[in-house]
Amino acid sequence: MLMARVELRGVNTKDLFVDKIRKAVANVKQGSWLLGGGWNNDIWGGDLPMASWIDSITPHNPVWLTRMDGHMGLANTLALTLAGISHNNENPNGGAIVRNNDGEPTGLLIDSAMKLVLPHVPEASVDERREALLRASNHALKRGVTTVVDFGRYFPGASTEYSWEDFSDVYKWADLSGNMMTRVCLFFPMETWSRLVDLMSKSGRVLSQWIYLGGVKAFADGSLGSNSALFHEPYADDPNNYGLQVVDLDGLYNMTLSSDKFGLQVSIHAIGDRTNDLILDMYASLPSEKQIRDRRYRIEHAQHLAPGTVARFGEQSVIASVQPDHLLDDADSATKKLGSERAERGSYLFKSLLTNNAQLAFGSDWPVADINPLKSIRTSMKRIPPRWEKAWIPSECLCLEDALKAYTISAAHACFLDKYVGSLSPGKYADFVVLSTNSWEDFATEVNVDVEATYVGGSKAYSIKPEDKNE
Repeated sequence: MLMARVELRGVNTKDLFVDKIRKAVANVKQGSWLLGGGWNNDIWGGDLPMASWIDSITPHNPVWLTRMDGHMGLANTLALTLAGISHNNENPNGGAIVRNNDGEPTGLLIDSAMKLVLPHVPEASVDERREALLRASNHALKRGVTTVVDFGRYFPGASTEYSWEDFSDVYKWADLSGNMMTRVCLFFPMETWSRLVDLMSKSGRVLSQWIYLGGVKAFADGSLGSNSALFHEPYADDPNNYGLQVVDLDGLYNMTLSSDKFGLQVSIHAIGDRTNDLILDMYASLPSEKQIRDRRYRIEHAQHLAPGTVARFGEQSVIASVQPDHLLDDADSATKKLGSERAERGSYLFKSLLTNNAQLAFGSDWPVADINPLKSIRTSMKRIPPRWEKAWIPSECLCLEDALKAYTISAAHACFLDKYVGSLSPGKYADFVVLSTNSWEDFATEVNVDVEATYVGGSKAYSIKPEDKNE
């Protein structure tokens, strides 16, 4: 959806941010919402955007612009007014309305506070969502991606219905009409676990060669960039703030218990070190059955870990589902927000996780970071952020083989698809890519390497040469 909206990824100055909105609103009817996202205040110096930046150029259009991580959004004053947000509103549980010194909302809403404005944003039509799937699928194939784990349009403050509507209106339509291009493993909001149990009891887990039912997803905290990831110690740049716990732990435990009892795979978002400990504690406290079952509990991100936590992933057989390219955005901000010693002690501990027998699965978290496995593999090997000359925490660099496994067979194992994809093996689908080099050594030494063709089920689904596409 974001590919068809105002794209703010990479915007590195306030002036450019404002100019992008000015140009976009010129093409929108008065009264229509202007939507977009991808902004990252860290790359323009850290100042958070405010409604006052854009109010004068958007007097007749409500605006909603999400931060790159999806845990914060900016509304202009017209959007705040339509949503009834003023100095009288209290912060909702698991969220925050950012205010100025006078107590007035600045326009920024964090995590579950976004639910105050989201119901007023018009829902995209079925046709727009179907077009978005085709657009996204083509983009994934161009990057050499043949299978996607999709957690849906679900984040703190968003409706749990979106994932189910997209399943019925978009994915089932694409499957029946022959428009699926990439395989998808779908996860649904944990609050709706019983609906997924009912669906799987009727249809099974494999709906077709294209659509697989994965499990349920929940959020336990926010993000580092929004100062809402939950830590044991306060933020260095915000000494009274430890982050946000965006869910009631007792409720999360009960939903996890029920989901697990009925055989659903459970995946929980945890970024801060305290949140990772809380979720590992919860997973460990779930009653085990006499017959040991292969659960493959997941923690999404596992970005910042306290001393001693790394070993628990291997001991408890919890999958660390991580995204290497996030470290490129976080290296500078983590140092600022956590302090250099704390940041380097516990951030993006890929090598340590593997050394401690953890299952490491790589992904992109798109649209937070772009779908680009080749870039992401190299990131995990080099760990050199923009404008840096050396690696951030070099002891955590991976070798090529470990990085490749994390993006292929381990990623497939992490969503129970290793029987079908993840390696070129007898009995599996022939999903593979053709690269522009015959040498992994060239790739490792940063020679430019492109995806020349992507095959799904043995058929060419993408080619860099348009005339070859239908061969």
